[in-house]
Amino acid sequence: MLKIYHVPGTRSVRPIWLAYELGLDVEIIPVDFSPAYRNSPEWRAISPAGKVPVLSDGDVTMFESGAMVEFILDRYGDGRLRPESGTAESALYLQWSWFAEATLSRPLGLHRIMTSAKEGGEALSAEGVQKTQSALKAVEQGLADRDFLLTSGFTAADIMTGYSLELLANLGVLDTEYPRSCAYLERLKARDACKRAMRT
Repeated sequence: MLKIYHVPGTRSVRPIWLAYELGLDVEIIPVDFSPAYRNSPEWRAISPAGKVPVLSDGDVTMFESGAMVEFILDRYGDGRLRPESGTAESALYLQWSWFAEATLSRPLGLHRIMTSAKEGGEALSAEGVQKTQSALKAVEQGLADRDFLLTSGFTAADIMTGYSLELLANLGVLDTEYPRSCAYLERLKARDACKRAMRT
């Protein structure tokens, strides 16, 4: 059975949301994410990098939320929520899926680290916010003529991006300066599977 080790509000929302969209049975295993447990031999045996989420499914145990999304689609998707491989839509699907983590949310990690630094972090923190704002402009442009990132409709790329946008909204970076992105996030959060995942 599909199992996902989960801490509320973390990237484990992504594979859980996808499992709910696909109607899969999934066991959610709460994780004590205190520093002591994260560094314990017990947790490191499951998650070598000490991160959440972790997915376990039969012969597979893995970390990295984006990789989990692709694995779940490979094993259980039956062609749903992802365009056919090798098509133009698939290229855009991959672009937005990777963008969500590598470009959209990554600079905020730098921002958070630098704002907590005692000295010299202000310039790097400002750079992190600026990069995130540039990425949000790309989302705004991508949503200019559609409700979701692909013309074919809702896909797992929207799950990847939706979590990142929710993170940015919670940090006060996504605001009314980006009206399409805000409306898009609200559309995503209105989905039953997203509501369930966010409550988990």
